[in-house]
Amino acid sequence: MIGSMLVHCNIHSMLSFEHIEFLWGLALLVPLVLIFIMVLRWKQKTKNIIGDEELVNRLTSEHAAKLYKIKFIATLIALAFLVLAATNFRKPVSGDKEQTAGIDIMIALDVSKSMLSSDIKPTRLERAKQLVSALIDHSSNDRVGLVLFAGQAYLQMPLTPDLAEAKLFLSNATPDAVPVQGTVISSALQLCGTSLDTKEKSHKAIVLITDGEDHDPDAVRAAKALSDQGVIVYTVGIGTAEGSPITEPGTGSYKTDADGKTVISKLGEEELVNIASATGGNYFHLDNVLNTSTVVGKELDGIDKKLIESGGEKEYLSFTPFFIGIALLILIGEIFVPERKRLTRKGQDNF
Repeated sequence: MIGSMLVHCNIHSMLSFEHIEFLWGLALLVPLVLIFIMVLRWKQKTKNIIGDEELVNRLTSEHAAKLYKIKFIATLIALAFLVLAATNFRKPVSGDKEQTAGIDIMIALDVSKSMLSSDIKPTRLERAKQLVSALIDHSSNDRVGLVLFAGQAYLQMPLTPDLAEAKLFLSNATPDAVPVQGTVISSALQLCGTSLDTKEKSHKAIVLITDGEDHDPDAVRAAKALSDQGVIVYTVGIGTAEGSPITEPGTGSYKTDADGKTVISKLGEEELVNIASATGGNYFHLDNVLNTSTVVGKELDGIDKKLIESGGEKEYLSFTPFFIGIALLILIGEIFVPERKRLTRKGQDNF
């Protein structure tokens, strides 16, 4: 229930907990209450064992049971406020968000097993991820999204101006992220297209990074459809014409075909050139990460810009100082609550 409330709050930029896991600390207060109840019952049983009510009253004449309970409740409330302080209960600070001129960029990254070939060191996939990281760094004023594809395409990360978050999602780009193997470029392009604003006819681009090994007859048609929506597709091919064996993850052995022959994965550039040409984009071969990211970045910089909200971290008003302050006031006040009664002169004489 708490989790659903937080999701609702975050969607509407309302109150939220930064460290919701610390709320479990409230559950630890329950054993304290149970122990306190057990102590009270033990005291009552002790009185019953003594039996002499007058004697018990004289022995406990200075003890104030009600004040003892008040001190415990006060301590319990103070601890509850300290737990809330640890969760960093907060709300976003209202105000105008910074806007910059940028574009929307969807990056489609091939994570099929052929990308594990080592004709590009250390592997095609690792080099491709280095390129994506460099493109993210270049796109400081843009929104970036990530699609991973092999035999199917998956939206790994929707468009976001948070570049740190983009790199976090990139780190999880492995062949295991897409269970169905193959290289279905058309599905990746279509998913990128639906992830962009279909109402706009500009300010958006797709960067397709793949070895283009498996021919997809629908890829060029998908590219033409994107062009009609104002999307420019840039393709980046990774691999060599000579190719290399595909290393099976886990075993380290080479992938073989039905006849037991080692499969050699080769770069397929022709289709990538056709895809880019269909949208007015360009094809690039990935040799050097810095050089390729620079030339692709220049192409992206040439696209008409729009106003995009900055991806800077949100500022919050934290209630932690207030909770700590309340807890300290309660604990300080609790010190001045006596556990003993103030005896009247008559009571002192009788004692």
